[in-house]
Parts: sequence; structure tokens; C-alpha cells
Amino acid sequence: MNPRGDHEWIKESMRDSQNTQTMQSIGEISEIKTLIRNIANTLRQQDSQLRQQGFKLSPLVIQRLGVLVEGIGELEKVTASEMTELTQLKTLVSMGALINSSLDIDAILAQTMDVLIALTGAERGFIVLKSPDTGALEFRIARDTLQRIDLAKQPEISMTVLNEVIANGEALLTENAYKDPRIRDQASVVDLVLRSVICVPLKVKGVVIGALYVDNRLLAGLFTQRELILLTAFANQTAVAIQNARYYQRIRSSLEQIVEMKEQMESVFVSVGSGIIATNSSNEVTTFNRAAAHILAMQAEEVLGKRITTILPTIIASDSGSRIDSVLRNTTNATMQVTAQLTNKPDPVVLSYRFSPLRDGEQRIQGLTMVIEDLTEKTERDSMIEVLEKYLPPGMMGHLNTISNIGLGGERRDVTCMFAEVRAFSSFEDGISPHELMESMNEYLAVATDAIHKHEGVIDKYMGTEIMVLFNTQMNPFQDHALRAIETALEISSAFTAFYQRKGIQPNPHYYRIGINSGVATLGNVGSLQRCNFTAIGDTINLAKRIQENSHYGQIIIGEETLMRAQQTVGSATLPNIRTEERTAIQVKGRQQFTRIFEAFRS
Repeated sequence: MNPRGDHEWIKESMRDSQNTQTMQSIGEISEIKTLIRNIANTLRQQDSQLRQQGFKLSPLVIQRLGVLVEGIGELEKVTASEMTELTQLKTLVSMGALINSSLDIDAILAQTMDVLIALTGAERGFIVLKSPDTGALEFRIARDTLQRIDLAKQPEISMTVLNEVIANGEALLTENAYKDPRIRDQASVVDLVLRSVICVPLKVKGVVIGALYVDNRLLAGLFTQRELILLTAFANQTAVAIQNARYYQRIRSSLEQIVEMKEQMESVFVSVGSGIIATNSSNEVTTFNRAAAHILAMQAEEVLGKRITTILPTIIASDSGSRIDSVLRNTTNATMQVTAQLTNKPDPVVLSYRFSPLRDGEQRIQGLTMVIEDLTEKTERDSMIEVLEKYLPPGMMGHLNTISNIGLGGERRDVTCMFAEVRAFSSFEDGISPHELMESMNEYLAVATDAIHKHEGVIDKYMGTEIMVLFNTQMNPFQDHALRAIETALEISSAFTAFYQRKGIQPNPHYYRIGINSGVATLGNVGSLQRCNFTAIGDTINLAKRIQENSHYGQIIIGEETLMRAQQTVGSATLPNIRTEERTAIQVKGRQQFTRIFEAFRS
């Protein structure tokens, strides 16, 4: 629609209508009035001549002709007024049809404003709308026959009139604002020199959505009840057109959002890693994304429109039908995991299926959605991890990424190292077979390992019947690592006491011996890029081993540094539930100074 073209059509229509209808009718009445005046003048001349001859006309004839002229003059005014009103009504009908054919709010407002000015002869006109969101007044369109109005600034109109009309929902007309007791004392009326004002509300189903405002600062009495009724009727049409345009914009916006969401959903379906299949109420496939095609080794063209049970692997074809029926009947989700041999894949695959009912906006079931996950690689990986966990310390399995990022060379950390010999080979009976020796040794190692895991120690390695354990590594960072190591050793002692009782063994006093030391060590990976091991090296580690070698069976011996760190952890020289007794200092291989050592007991 071309608003400018429509505006010109309005003006031209009104101009043509006035020229061809109003002027013809008024012209004919004017001719009659002129003819009667001429007759009256002729009679006056004849009366003068007749008086000279002694005759005279009745005065009533001239007087009645004058009354007739006045009556025709009034008829001329009424006719002009009615023809003007008729023209306005015709224009209103035509314009009503025009604005109701548009769904563009700006075009509707522009057309409405031009009609207001044309119909009323106003100097200025404004259309004000209430924001649907905030309720604030917005000046949308303005016309001024004398100058252009900048809507970026607050228009200089009577806000008193405007606010009253919008608040009350009633039209307001004043023929002379200076004399109108309702508004004459308002500052806007005085400052703006207002004379004629009409303001009518824009209402839809009793709700005010804005107002039409026209005024004239020069002429009083410009607007009458005819213009008020006319503008009220026009405002009703305009309000409906504006509301329809708003509804249209909302619907169009909603449709755009729906289209965008649909495109996003399609994009998600295409890119998501899980296979997604959707069906209609007849269990015919309507959605089959790229991941589903890859997992099931099928093309979407082969599947769309077919029943869901015909495309599932043969191994679950019989069971899937009952699962689907159960989901649709009970409206609950169902899951299943199977190992299937697909036609287009050489090796069996492990698949997980999750069935869910597909509902519409009224929560009625309209079909089914199925999510498929290929768990083949995950299952193989879990099996491999399960095997590795039997050989690698749990701490290493849980922190493989941390260990791999350390690189060769490692880093220096304050740690506590524990060496625990669970039973010396020489203590086993003579003549025991290697197989029996291995089984018995593994029983002792298992008892110690469970206690170590309980306190989250990292087992660095098994060395025959000995275990090397680390605390406060990158895999088990603990500030209380020294105290935790002592607790672990005491836990091992208690576990072996219970183990001896179960096995009916009477060691004297025990088969184990444990040495613990704390200090700075280098932790990291040693070996090559192809194969490496995580371990700890340094004087702290060596001293822990020497302490263990210098201890007696049944003893838990800790170095001075370990005791000091444990005491710092609890903030006391006395450890909770732990008793220590100093033993004779030892001088170990490779160290000139003596090392103070302490034996730990459960208090």
C-alpha cells in the first residue's frame, strides 16, 4: 500500500464530491434566491410607477418576498451544511474500508491523520497510543498545516485534555477553550492559546488504547457536535483497525518464532549425537535424524513412512512392539539395552533404546519418540578399564589425565611415603608350592590394600610382599597427609589382627612391618614416551624404605618429620587416638646423621 497515494485520493475525493454535489445543489438554491430578489426589485420599481398613476401594490407582497428570500437563504445554509455532512460521511465510509484493508499500523495512522485534518479543517492533529507493554503514552503521528512537528520532542498540546479523555474514555469538545469552565484555567490552554479542541478516545471492547486529538489555535467555534460525532465514529473504526494490525503483528511474530524454533529443532536433530526417531499415531516414522541413520546403518529415505518395528534390529523386533504398546498405553517411558548384529555392520553393536510418548498441546498422545545411543565403544572402554583397575592403583585410574599432563621429569611436592611389608617370604612354611605361595601372598596384600584404599592412599607399586604407598600426590592431595599415613598403618595393623583370627594364625607378634617418612620428593612419570610409570623418587622416599627395613615385625615406625607434620595438622603434641614412643635413633645407609624414629600405637 502507498500511504502517500491514499492521502492524495482522499483529498481529491473530497474535493470532487464538494464540487459536483454540494456546489450544484447550493448553486440552484442561490439562483432561486437571486430570481426572487430580482422579482422583488422589479415590483418595487413597478410600485413607484403605479403610485404616480394613482395606484399602489399591497405592502404585504414585498414583505412576503423578503421573508421568502430569507427562508431560501436559510435553506441554502442548511443544504450546504447537510451536503458537507454527507460528504464527510461518504469520506468516512470510504476511509473506513481503506484503513480496515491494511495491516500496517504506520500506514493506518498516517491515513487516519490525513482524514482528520481533511474532515475537521483543524490546524493540528495528533494520534496517541498507549504502549501495550508499559501503558505509557506514545505520540505516533502528528500533522500541522503551518509547520512540521518533531515527534522526538514532547508536542505542545493540552495534556490535561488528553489525559482526561484517556482516563475517562469519554470524548471532549470545546468550541472556545478560553470560555470553557472545564479547561480554561489550565496552563496549557493559556500558554498554547488554544481555541477549538476535539479529543476522542480510541476504544476496543471498552478498553482505551489511545486517542485522536485535533485543535485550532486561531479560530473559535470551528468544531461542532457534528464533528465530534463524526470523529467518534471514525475513532471506533480506527481503533479496531489498529488492534487488528497489532494482532497481525503478534501473529506474524509468533509465526516467525515458530519457524525459527522449527529450524533450530531440525538443526538440533541433524547435529545431535544421539539417534532420534519420531512416529505418528500409526507408529509410522516421521523423523529420522542423521545420527540414527549412522547408528542403524540406514538412510532416511529407506525409513520415513514405515512402521517403527520394521526398522529396528531383528534381535529386538519382537520385544520392541510390546515395549512401544506399553509406552503408548501406560504413557510412561521405557528403556532397553541390547547387543545387535546389524545388516550393514560387520561386528555386533551395543545399543540403548529409550522410548517416550509424544504429546500434543492438550497432552494427548500423538506418537512416539525414541532415542538411540551406540554404547559399543563405551562398553569396550568400560571393560578395558575394569581390567586395568585390577593392575593399576585406583588413584592412577581416576587421575590419568592429571598424570599424563605432568610429563617426564615430574614436579617436587611435600609428601608422605609408606613402605609396608605384609609378610616375609622366609616366614612361609617350607615345601609350600609356588602356586600356594602366590595365593597366600595375594591374601596378605589384599588385606593391606583394602586398608590403604580406605584412607585414599595411592599405591605406587607392589614389590613382592611389600607395598609402596604415597600420600599428597597429584592424585590424592591432602594437607593432613602425614596423619592420614599413620592412620592407614594402624588400619593395616587392625585388619591383619582380624585376618589372623579368621585364618587361625598365631603370629608372634605379627608378620608385617611398616616404615613411614615425610618430606619433599619428586613425583612424575619415568620411562620413555612409549611407556612410562608414575612414581616418586628422592631422599624422603629412600629414608622411608630404610626406616621400614630397620623396624621389627609388628612395628609401625615413623620418622621425626612425619610426627611433626601430624602434630602441626592437629595443632597439638598429642595425636587423637594415637600414642607414640620414641625409639633409638638409627643411622641408615647413605646418611651420616642419625634419624630420630617413633613407634605408633592405637591409644
